[in-house]
Amino acid sequence: QVQLVESGGGLVQPGGSLRLSCAASGGTFGSYAMGWYRQAPGKERELVAAISSGGITNYADSVKGRFTISRDNGKNTVYLQMNSLKPEDTAVYYCKLTRMVTGQGYWGQGTQVTVSS
Repeated sequence: QVQLVESGGGLVQPGGSLRLSCAASGGTFGSYAMGWYRQAPGKERELVAAISSGGITNYADSVKGRFTISRDNGKNTVYLQMNSLKPEDTAVYYCKLTRMVTGQGYWGQGTQVTVSS
């Protein structure tokens, strides 16, 4: 059973930084992509950033230049470094692992990020 556990969320002032982590466990994953999504109240879940098994990254336009996604394959962990945070970044952030061969996806439970003064 694949499990994803996120950590690192919290309350931060505008302009501040947070680093989210997501650790995967529960099996061998083969080649897989990992991504961060977020969902604000009353809005649909959206992709924030993703990283392929080969390290290719892509970002939502709203976070380019401020957020950085990275991964440690030895630890089956993905990170999201968030800098210059804005109130509109407030949301529940979810981690997702996608197996490249089957397309099967697994979600974490989410971690709250609140940007407020």
